[in-house]
Parts: sequence; C-alpha cells; structure tokens
Amino acid sequence: MNESPDTPQPEARKDSLIDFPSLFPIKVMGAKAEGFVHAVTSIARQFDPGFDASTVELRESKAGNYLGVTVTVTATSREQLDELYRTLSTHPMVKVVL
Repeated sequence: MNESPDTPQPEARKDSLIDFPSLFPIKVMGAKAEGFVHAVTSIARQFDPGFDASTVELRESKAGNYLGVTVTVTATSREQLDELYRTLSTHPMVKVVL
C-alpha cells in the first residue's frame, strides 16, 4: 500500500537517547594486572578532565583472574562517548567494554 504525501510520517529518531551532559558509567574488564586500573582511569581523564577517581568501582571475577572497573564520566556528546569506547577497546590490557 502506498502512502500519500499527506500521510503523517513518524517523527525523526533522535540522534541519541542520552541527554547531554550527564553522568555515564562505563564498565571495563581485563586481566587483573598491575597498571590496569591506572590505565583505565587515565583514559577516562583524557575524555573527562573533571573525572573523579574516587567514584571508581572495582569487582574481581570469581576466580580472581579478571577485574571489572566501572568509571563514571561526564558525557558531553555521543562523539565523546564513541571515541572513549574506541580508545578503551583498543587498549592492550582491556578485554571488554560495556
């Protein structure tokens, strides 16, 4: 069935479902190794100069071989978050970014 030009079209989808700026938690997982937490927090600080390291949450895997690091950054744009995810994902110590 063809729609006529007078048929209302659905509103264009917003570019992002996040309202900026906002606090945005990111979970990063990697092997439990010296320097891992520092590497993750350093990257977070590159993208959020006001990053507060006291908000970092750590969680070890059941066997203690892996570490989950949750950093909460102030997200200012989708581009900032995309680049932050890319930078974290390509770090050699990082296994997964959620």
